[in-house]
Amino acid sequence: MSTIKFSARKVEDASTATSACAVLPLFKGEALSGEAKKLDKASGGAISASIKLGDFKGKTGEGHTLLGCGKLKRILLIGCGEKTSFDRSAAREFVGGLYAALNHLDAKDALLLLGDIAVTDGDEAWLLEMLARQLTSSAYRYTETVSKPRPALALNRLVIAGSLSKGAAEKALAAGAATGSGINVARNLADLPGNYCTPSHLAAQARKLGRGNKKLKVQILEEKKMRELGMGSLLSVTAGTDEPAKLIVMEYTGAKKSDRPYVLVGKGITFDSGGISLKPGAKMDEMKYDMGGAASVFGTMTAITEMDLPLNVVAVVAAAENMPSGRATKPGDVVTSMAGKTIEVLNTDAEGRLVLCDALTYVERYKPAAVIDIATLTGACVVALGAHASGLYANKDELAEQLLAAGIESHDRAWHMPLWSEYTKQLKSNFADLANIGGPGGGSVTAACFLAEFTKAYDWAHLDIAGSAWSSAPKGATGRPVGLLTRYLQDRAGK
Repeated sequence: MSTIKFSARKVEDASTATSACAVLPLFKGEALSGEAKKLDKASGGAISASIKLGDFKGKTGEGHTLLGCGKLKRILLIGCGEKTSFDRSAAREFVGGLYAALNHLDAKDALLLLGDIAVTDGDEAWLLEMLARQLTSSAYRYTETVSKPRPALALNRLVIAGSLSKGAAEKALAAGAATGSGINVARNLADLPGNYCTPSHLAAQARKLGRGNKKLKVQILEEKKMRELGMGSLLSVTAGTDEPAKLIVMEYTGAKKSDRPYVLVGKGITFDSGGISLKPGAKMDEMKYDMGGAASVFGTMTAITEMDLPLNVVAVVAAAENMPSGRATKPGDVVTSMAGKTIEVLNTDAEGRLVLCDALTYVERYKPAAVIDIATLTGACVVALGAHASGLYANKDELAEQLLAAGIESHDRAWHMPLWSEYTKQLKSNFADLANIGGPGGGSVTAACFLAEFTKAYDWAHLDIAGSAWSSAPKGATGRPVGLLTRYLQDRAGK
């Protein structure tokens, strides 16, 4: 996978710099000044001529390549649009144009001359972090099961010259690159087919992440241990498959051991056939993405370990397959959860909540500062919110507000959904403490209400990412909500 190394420096005169490509952001209609004016003079007026001829109009994200001068092999002009309209949205579009232009060039290094480029609703540190994150995640490509993957981005080094000090600039760039790397880890795990990415594969990836990292302890609980713990709900999901379930526990200690940890719990259904309540054949192949919550947990742990964040984080992934067989759980069966609550399984395709409820009970032992579970839980959430926002539920408004703010800051947004007792009444059963579905109305809400019954011991939030974790056309994982989760944890660490 392509990795771009980011660094920062001060540039006295770009026309005398050495680079395969000097990148010059320009606002629409603005007179050339500073480094742009020097470069124009050194290039014999090529920049001003391109603008005058209309070859480059300065539209946001527009790219135009010129022959370089001196030790600069190329000059790449990137439009920023109107100066007064260069907000965060325009800045993201600018970076998108930058990536597209660099992807068409064979330049192995580039020098980005930010100069006095300012975002109307963000500072330069925000711009650099977003730039490094977006360029890194844009360079993702899937390679594992294709004989001829698309070519990698040639660029492997980007130097940024701006107004921030070198230390502050490189701190922002490193954070953005780490988040981008985490997003790519999540995308790659989710994109793997179900016969490659099994619960055992996820366990192996956890061990790999922990290898050589003294701050990260990895433990894998096998089915025998889960049975001893009373995880009858989780084990009911895996009853019909030959693939053994795994409860994957990753403990990151970046602060004092006495500090209460933040806990991430990921749904890791590596393939969901629906079990006995078999899904329709159309798009069933996309059910390899039913471990998108687990993938985002792996991605977030990758990001925070790269950043070396000074806080404690525990990640728990409930990994299993949901398959039909003679041993599979049947509709109408009653199972007992680790919490001791009995559950009537009315639909075996509502399995995510069955694995999560035992994992949510398990994490009580950590006396967490907060718990966030992430799951591709319900098609109802897709109906409600589409692909743009993840559904957010929480038993504490303060926690919900923190996550919403992290989503806005990272442009990985969520929408606060209701968690009212009236919905919980839909989960009543004549034969158990709870039913695992609550009827056709408010399906995403009743699923969250089910989980809420197992989270009364701590502050808890649930992210339903069924609509945001992957795209169907073109098919591929998005890596969400790694951006949101990483930003949330950065905020808790004061970074």
